[in-house]
Amino acid sequence: MPPFEVVLGAWQADWAALILIVSAGVLYALGIRTAAARGRRWPWWRTVAFYLLGLGSLTVLTCGFPGVYSAELRWAFTLKISLLLFVVPLLIGLGKPISLARAALPAAGIARLNAVLSHSMVRFFSNSLAAPLLGLALFATFLTPFFYTLRTDPVAAALLTVGVPLLGLLMALPIIEEADFQRSSAFITLEFVFVFIELLVDAVPGILLRLNGQVLDHVTTVAGSAPAWFPGALRDQQLAGDLLWFICEIVDLPLIILMFMRFSRSDKREARSFDDLTDQELDGLNAEHLRRGR
Repeated sequence: MPPFEVVLGAWQADWAALILIVSAGVLYALGIRTAAARGRRWPWWRTVAFYLLGLGSLTVLTCGFPGVYSAELRWAFTLKISLLLFVVPLLIGLGKPISLARAALPAAGIARLNAVLSHSMVRFFSNSLAAPLLGLALFATFLTPFFYTLRTDPVAAALLTVGVPLLGLLMALPIIEEADFQRSSAFITLEFVFVFIELLVDAVPGILLRLNGQVLDHVTTVAGSAPAWFPGALRDQQLAGDLLWFICEIVDLPLIILMFMRFSRSDKREARSFDDLTDQELDGLNAEHLRRGR
């Protein structure tokens, strides 16, 4: 394992990540200022969560040790990608960026935002039944020689740096931003069962990396002189499998808790909608239900 001073002292300028971080930070700050001008005070703790936890963790993963050594070390690359997909979006989501946009935008801007959120493509990728499959497809490439290309190719690295957090946000925001991605309680129950199974399946690539006795990307040497603390190729792969396996399993807990909270809010919302119905409207709904059941 790397010495502590190496972990703390390893930094680089990842320009794709920095552009993403600065753009998100500026847009969020403009949203806070505009919302304040409209008389909407944004909670300070959401601002801290967005900048310190969300963008802070994104900076550490891309510009710190995991980013510096991701090309040479499979486990560093795996740590970076898995946390960018599962953890960073949850931390960014604590800042409620969509809710802030609603508080800051004028009516025409909110209408455009609604149009984007209701677009079929956004709905597909934000669907909890579909988004986890993309994560599984990404981790499955770690079992192929393409794993080396993902780690070392600059274009692939830039695309992953930007694309993986955005994919993670599409997975996390439907759970966190309930007001903007409303689902029925029955649909959320189906999502919950599927996501629970899918999150367990996402650990399979990690298990295979850990238990395989061969180097799956067929790269057994490191270009140039490697530090003394670098593990061998097979041990590096096993460490990557350990991390992926652990992260995919441990991330189940917060996601399942959020899904339970989402189901509870949806169930209460539907209960209130039924309470608001008149006796005549309830009789009509019952009659329609009986008619369809015949």
